[in-house]
Formats: sequence, C-alpha cells, structure tokens
Amino acid sequence: MTAQPISVQEEGELLLESRFCAADLARTRIQVELHTSRITPLSEPRRAQFVLAVHEVMCNAVRHGGGEGTIRLFRKADSLCCRVDDQGPGFDENTIPLTQPSLDAPAGRGLWLVRELTDRMDVARCAGGAGITFAMCFDAA
Repeated sequence: MTAQPISVQEEGELLLESRFCAADLARTRIQVELHTSRITPLSEPRRAQFVLAVHEVMCNAVRHGGGEGTIRLFRKADSLCCRVDDQGPGFDENTIPLTQPSLDAPAGRGLWLVRELTDRMDVARCAGGAGITFAMCFDAA
C-alpha cells in the first residue's frame, strides 16, 4: 500500500500536542498508544502500525531534524492523523525511496516504512524544518 497526500489544513479533534526530544521518545510513544487504544476504532494491528509510524517519524526528527520536534495527534471523522514538525534542514518527499531500501543502506528505511504502513502521507518543507503528516483510515483493511 502506498500512502496518499494529506493536507495539513484537514486537522480535526486535537488529541495530543507535545514538544519532544530524544529523552521523551518512549514516554510520547506510550501516550500515543494510550490515545489510539482508548478513542479510536483502529484494529490492534493497525493501531500498532500507526504507533510504529509515529515513533519512526519522531526518531527521524531527533536524528535529522535538529534534535527535537513537535507532535500533534488528531482525530478526524474517518481517520487518525499525526503531524510531526522539526527544525532541521528540511527535505523533499522525493528523498524517500520508492522501493524498500537494502538492509545495508545507511538510511532511508524509516520514512519509507511510514509511507508503506499508513494510508496517507505528506512531507512539507516548513520555515526552518520539515513537517510530516500521515493518517490511518478507520475503515481501511
């Protein structure tokens, strides 16, 4: 499955908004898991995929985006969405491999995996960084 773009203007009910750095990754991942298990109709496998995608994007922000970022988790009528912004050099969606990177590749697997796991994904260059928004639809199989 390949993710389709999502507009950042399509945000819905805000569930979580938090700044994070490397020390906050585990705590924030637990918070995301709690929110997704309590208030969304995602099946357990899709919920696990969503949480993994959140974790991958947050790790990317810490590693490549200036060491910290902001996460916003929000629910729309048909999907659960996440936006992660960082203050790194920014990048373009064309830098994400279209096919699975080899196991010996030094980088590139995280965002490729996010695009494969989620239903929609958008990468936006922002002033002073990047913003990645992705979503899991409630009715997708």
